[in-house]
Amino acid sequence: MSGQIIGLQDWFATPPGRYLLAWEQAQFDEAVADIFGYHALQLGAAGVDGLRTNRMPHRWLALPDPGQQAGRAALFTDFAALPFAANSLDLVVLPHALELSQDPHAALREVERVLVPEGRVVICGLNPASLWGMRQRRAHLYRKLGFGDLFLPEGGEFIGYWRMRDWLRLLSFEVESGRFGVYRPAVRSEAWLERCRWMDAAGERWWPIFGAVYFLVAVKRVRGMRLLSADWRRAAARATAPVPIAGKMHKAKADRAD
Repeated sequence: MSGQIIGLQDWFATPPGRYLLAWEQAQFDEAVADIFGYHALQLGAAGVDGLRTNRMPHRWLALPDPGQQAGRAALFTDFAALPFAANSLDLVVLPHALELSQDPHAALREVERVLVPEGRVVICGLNPASLWGMRQRRAHLYRKLGFGDLFLPEGGEFIGYWRMRDWLRLLSFEVESGRFGVYRPAVRSEAWLERCRWMDAAGERWWPIFGAVYFLVAVKRVRGMRLLSADWRRAAARATAPVPIAGKMHKAKADRAD
């Protein structure tokens, strides 16, 4: 697994990697800025600062391997066995953590365990149903024949957008928002990427589901639970306040008159 993650970090330094990273960073900055709570955690991808704009007092970066930008990391852990109590985190962000995990199902179940009810998970992943995904599959075929290089980082199986939504639904998450991005062709040249800048706007309008990357925000729902409003103490006080009885009040007034 360490080789997979190091491959991702190296790939972020290439022209297509920088292009992807800029889009993802903008999405994370917007998505987490107004998510409130006390404890937030990012799993993997130290090249992305997924909690940069979040204002929670406690924010951590967890990595599976001490070899990748260890200076920023707060802890090193197996993503399928997080060292946090159940219902203890308000926000977890996963930039490519699931697709590079050896057991993405277990990692997502662990995220559900540590999140508080109504806590949020933010996920971004590479889209296999895109030009970039198709080039990667073709490169895998060429490598079996003994030639060719991969375009994307070598890692685990890429998880499709609708498949990810199914996984979230099975764990009682409700998807709040989802979108695709990065529509320029799968080329390594920075000059060609700049020439195809117009494809970002065109792709978002005409072929949105074929973006190279998808971005999801989901909230953990718990059946049978109802959150109390901020003024629940005042409402309870009003409910238990003594209520005068009309007959007694009338008698009291008559006694005072006598």
